[in-house]
Amino acid sequence: MVAVQTTVGWGALLAPWASFPPATIAWLFSLTALSYVLRAIRVYDYFSPRFAGQFVGVLRLSVLHNTANNLLPMRAGEMVFPWLMRRYFGHGFLDAAASLLWIRVLDLHFLGLIGIGILWLRSPHWGWWLLAGLCLAGLSLLWLFGRSRGRLEGPGPIRKVLRLLAGAVPADPWLIARVYGWTAATWLLKFVAFAGVLAHFVPVAFWRVLAGVMGAELSTVLPFHGVAGSGSYELAVVAAMVPLGVDAREALAGAVNLHLFLLGSTLILGGIALLLPRPGSHHR
Repeated sequence: MVAVQTTVGWGALLAPWASFPPATIAWLFSLTALSYVLRAIRVYDYFSPRFAGQFVGVLRLSVLHNTANNLLPMRAGEMVFPWLMRRYFGHGFLDAAASLLWIRVLDLHFLGLIGIGILWLRSPHWGWWLLAGLCLAGLSLLWLFGRSRGRLEGPGPIRKVLRLLAGAVPADPWLIARVYGWTAATWLLKFVAFAGVLAHFVPVAFWRVLAGVMGAELSTVLPFHGVAGSGSYELAVVAAMVPLGVDAREALAGAVNLHLFLLGSTLILGGIALLLPRPGSHHR
């Protein structure tokens, strides 16, 4: 906070909010909220038909998990997912953690595709499309790894871990495709919403804005994350935008305001999630 005051000044930093149309803010918040719903649909679909008819409980779990991720340091919020899976649905802690690992792999994979898209916007070339196609084809390795579970029988801790991970991969390739589709839709909505916020404070070329959002999101999915993202979030945005020719003061101002939007959305949606009914008491 001191660094922001000495570098930009809180008054100057927050002033652009006055010219931000409330309807636009509401629209961008709605997109963010919808991305949370899509995350819950992804989890619901991933574990179908086990959770059939319990979507509200899954929605509560998913939003609280993402709230914890945004507020707790060093990816500690990830532990909320297997804990709530066990508490709400009686699902095995390690099995849920293994499934979450694959969901995170899909997240990072699609972030990689967005990164390729940003590079294409910067310098269009057919080679970026080829690279994206190869990345998508690489998703088949996930299905092949899941099918290898039967060949991993035997003693030893390494084989046990590999069996656990392979068993967490959906056996149906179309389910993997659907889950990846939910992943893509989730990230696209979030990037549109966050780019809309950041562009208001940093009026530069759209691909530079997307690069700033990418830096912010990488700071939340990698294990370099402070309490509520304080410091690490802003640093990631500045580190992504300044090398691309964006003024450091503008990048910092945009990063702080984007972070405020994220935290505000997190607290509102997390509060709403607490109002949703829990799954049946027999799972608690």
